[in-house]
Amino acid sequence: MRKNILGNIYMNEVVEMKYNSLEKKKDIKRGVQDGIPIALGYFAVSFSFGLLAVKGGLTSFQAVIISLTNVTSAGQFAGLKIILAGGTLVEMILTQFIINLRYSLMSLSLSQKLGEAVGIKERLVIAFANTDEIFAVAMGHVKELTFGYMIGLQLLPIVGWTGGTLFGAVASGILPKSISSALSLALYGMFVAIVMPVAKKSRPVAIVALVAAAISCVLYYVPIFKFISTGIAIIISTVAASVIGAIFFPVGTAEKKEVQ
Repeated sequence: MRKNILGNIYMNEVVEMKYNSLEKKKDIKRGVQDGIPIALGYFAVSFSFGLLAVKGGLTSFQAVIISLTNVTSAGQFAGLKIILAGGTLVEMILTQFIINLRYSLMSLSLSQKLGEAVGIKERLVIAFANTDEIFAVAMGHVKELTFGYMIGLQLLPIVGWTGGTLFGAVASGILPKSISSALSLALYGMFVAIVMPVAKKSRPVAIVALVAAAISCVLYYVPIFKFISTGIAIIISTVAASVIGAIFFPVGTAEKKEVQ
């Protein structure tokens, strides 16, 4: 009798382990699939970064290492300008802090959607590649976010960003400047392609996105706001739109309107 009970417990544990393993594989596969469009867009944009870096005097190895360890578009291009201009370390730190400060807001929001099973170590790994586009896709994911899904989602974009930099660095002496400049537009087209499907399904998301865009345009085109840097403008737009969304479209209300 005792052996039968122990045997049943053992079998249940084996079945549960197999089920969890299968679910993890499914999450990773789903994340990889969702990350394909981001990876393709990143390849085109980082191609331009590789071109500019090598033409500016950096080696291909240096350009690739920068992309592999940063995975940030605006931050890398701004940092490259400072490096090529012979700027100071203080300028680099302040610039990167201002431009990338928006990721702290994204990470706070993303952490609320991660499952309880995702521990501190896993969250630190996820935080490394929490880019604008990855954040947008993750927040648009219907189910609770798992570590497997996030790793799968981030894997190909990291490869695409680093690989694009390598190819751009190698092709620096081949392609004309007009083509390399045109490739930088791919990032904006990719971001629109990510936001639009979610905005079509959810009216609150569409309104918040339009509010953020409107505020960003005001900060960019109105002369009185010209002193505000790009990084600060992004932070102001994000925070203001988020506050408006939280006031007029609380989570419960937004979910109901999305279902309707």
